[in-house]
Amino acid sequence: MTSVRDITEHTKGIDVIFHTAGQVAVTASIREPLADFRANVIGTINVLEAARKEDSALLFCSTNKVYGDNVNEIAVRARETRYEFDDPDYKNGISESLSVDLCAHSPYGCSKLCADEYVQEYGRSYGLKAGVFRMSCIYGERQFGLEDQGWISWFAIATLTDRLLTIYGDGKQLRDVLYVGDLVEAFDRFVKSHLKCEVFNVGGGKTNTLSLVELLRILKDLTGQEPRIQYDEWRPHDQKVYVSDVSKAKKKIQWHPTTAPKDGISQLVKWTVANLRLFENARFQHRESLLSRTSPLHSRIGPSHPAANS
Repeated sequence: MTSVRDITEHTKGIDVIFHTAGQVAVTASIREPLADFRANVIGTINVLEAARKEDSALLFCSTNKVYGDNVNEIAVRARETRYEFDDPDYKNGISESLSVDLCAHSPYGCSKLCADEYVQEYGRSYGLKAGVFRMSCIYGERQFGLEDQGWISWFAIATLTDRLLTIYGDGKQLRDVLYVGDLVEAFDRFVKSHLKCEVFNVGGGKTNTLSLVELLRILKDLTGQEPRIQYDEWRPHDQKVYVSDVSKAKKKIQWHPTTAPKDGISQLVKWTVANLRLFENARFQHRESLLSRTSPLHSRIGPSHPAANS
């Protein structure tokens, strides 16, 4: 595992560190919790120490999973192709004021929440410029999505390579989706701001939402191919609806998403078509096989994403 010394060798004189590394799959965290802890907690502390020694700004990719089952306490209603929040207090989505869920329901949730809190604490204790970005569903070109991570990319890859997709539940689960270019713009605006330690919910917001079945329809329109799907039981702790309230980011760093889902997904599909060989090679198939393995606990705990983890 990379140590603080290893990291500081590469961060001397660096003004900004973007901490995007981590263990990203709930299933992998259940299978190998120690490896998950080392990557997401110890790895983050090592990066924080490197930032502290150089007084570098640090931007950390957290996750909306820190809110856990608190999201499931919000009333929802069913529409024809999607679920929606049925509580006027959440008409704009989930804000940063929602309490984090200390019972995170998986080693992955625990490790990401711990890292999230450590970044905030280093910001407060050492005066670091620290931005925590609790991200929703990020997608875009060069994304190697799998069932447990990067669901929009995975749906596109599976459709174009005729792989079988599994929908857990009825497919009406709703998420706000954010094109990667818009995420990078949010990072840039925070770096250039005078803010010090901040937490932002960053996703597509209420104007950029998709359910699983709605994504499948978009992919059919874009590719001319019918996705092959099968249905399975709901996964425990799955959120029927998660939508980010991005008003804090809009107010503090003058940021909002600008890429509509169909436009961004079109770019993703074009890139995937141009690089299909990458998804048919042995290395990708081996990674797909590793992440698809389940532990005896998987059927009881399960990922909290509809078909993938963000």
